Amino acid sequence: MVPCILDMAVHLLALDIDGTLLNSRGELTERNRTAIASVRSRGIEVVLVTGRRFASARILLRELDLDLPLVSHNGALTKEVETLATLDFHPLEEEVAREVIDLGREATADMICCDDPHGLGTMVIEGISSENKVLQGYLARYRDAVVEVEDLRAYLDHAPIQMMFSGSCRSMDQLTDRLEAALGERARIFQTRYRTHDLTILDVLGATASKGQTLAAYAARLGISREEVMAIGDNHNDLSMLQYAGFGVLMGNADPELTRIEGLYQTASNDEDGVAIAMDRWIGL
Repeated sequence: MVPCILDMAVHLLALDIDGTLLNSRGELTERNRTAIASVRSRGIEVVLVTGRRFASARILLRELDLDLPLVSHNGALTKEVETLATLDFHPLEEEVAREVIDLGREATADMICCDDPHGLGTMVIEGISSENKVLQGYLARYRDAVVEVEDLRAYLDHAPIQMMFSGSCRSMDQLTDRLEAALGERARIFQTRYRTHDLTILDVLGATASKGQTLAAYAARLGISREEVMAIGDNHNDLSMLQYAGFGVLMGNADPELTRIEGLYQTASNDEDGVAIAMDRWIGL
């Protein structure tokens, strides 16, 4: 039987953003906001761990008036939200990034190079297909951060934050297979799937980058053990931190594949304040 309140003490709570902390309309509900304030008032550390780019997540945090530490790019980059100080960075090696570009071109996949780790961040592209309406809309929303070049491979004379692709679930699964076969242990590959929209975001990061690994390092800096960490997420890119944490919780809206993984608990969906419910049930508010 799952206890209403954990026998262990939670000293660090790690939250994914999209599909977890925010509802399906991209809103932070008052119940979730109050729950975060409640656990922080008891001395429990809260950190946001997201697949979003740093700049995108930073805008959101400031809009929501959330003064929380931020791990972005699926664990590749941790920065101070206000000062922009870089706290932890796991770059994608230059030669590996160039190989990723070659493989992306062979697959005729739309790709973005996420760069500028010590600033607000840029998205470097060499052209996006007109058929990819979702990506076109995303780039239009953050157009001030977009840099277009003639040749991404020629542009790269340094190690970037990551390479990113987006497309249909099937095409991104195929590209994932090709990348994994070619890169092996030289890179980490994470998918964020939205099956109802037939959309997958595919991130290629440095070999030492993941939500789980960065969360582990963050907890160690705070002197917090794995058993004292609770993590909540909803998608494949959250799996490493859910499995690292002493108590990993899946949202009710999680990808069905994840619900079959042993050792993870489940809460309500992001449209039912699943984050607040999990805190109340397993931490006690």
